[in-house]
Amino acid sequence: MRSYHPDLTPPWKKSAPVPEVPAEPDLVVEEVSSGFCGAVIRCEKTAQGPTVTLEDRFGKHRVFPMEPRGFLLEGRVVTLVRPSAPGPVRPARTASGSLAVPGARARVARAGRIYVEGRHDAELVERVWGDDLRIEGVVVEYLEGIDDLPAVVRDFAPGADARLGVLVDHLVPGSKESRIASEVTDANVLVVGHPYIDVWEAVKPSSVGIASWPVVPRGQDWKTGVCRSLGWPENTGAAWQHILSTVRSYRDLEPALLGRVEELIDFVTAPTG
Repeated sequence: MRSYHPDLTPPWKKSAPVPEVPAEPDLVVEEVSSGFCGAVIRCEKTAQGPTVTLEDRFGKHRVFPMEPRGFLLEGRVVTLVRPSAPGPVRPARTASGSLAVPGARARVARAGRIYVEGRHDAELVERVWGDDLRIEGVVVEYLEGIDDLPAVVRDFAPGADARLGVLVDHLVPGSKESRIASEVTDANVLVVGHPYIDVWEAVKPSSVGIASWPVVPRGQDWKTGVCRSLGWPENTGAAWQHILSTVRSYRDLEPALLGRVEELIDFVTAPTG
């Protein structure tokens, strides 16, 4: 009796092995079947197997299964695998994208401040820019509203060595917010804002896992209307905690908010004299 090797596939028909590459954050790859090219955002373990989330240059996110031979790296076919976790490693960059400073201590607080309209806004700023603000010694405080902004500015008594930055919701031409902001004319105060009705909208829908933020009819509480439209329980506090949990870095925020916060930080920390 002749014995045969169990694998009868001719050598010329066998697929050549491809390298396994850890899906480290910011690794840029192309998914073979769709041609979608983007940087690795995160890897997750699911019931169907591991997945990788990619972000393209327009900020669009796509989730793909980490199948063998499923990606191109610099034109070569590779198999993405989950990165090994030898232990906690300090990130090279902070959540805002700034270079991390390992071991840096928080600076003594400056006299200057950043005031942010709303508790949710303040929590979002802390989540993304907290490390940077502590190194710069900038304290963020929240305002319940800006109706009394001119009085708040007078009480703060801004000066060249104590500048004040203010972040306002829905600062668009013709709005109540823009009228109030125009009353503040002190050169040591900078009032900027984003165009969104609420800071929830400044989080990219793709990061939250929705197609878009709902349009809520006038006269309805916006946050409650969002929860209803999305089929979420009408608990705006719990909804916000869910939204905030999806924000891992500046990549999860809209540019209209990113630019304004960076502008305020630069203004408050600018050298005097």
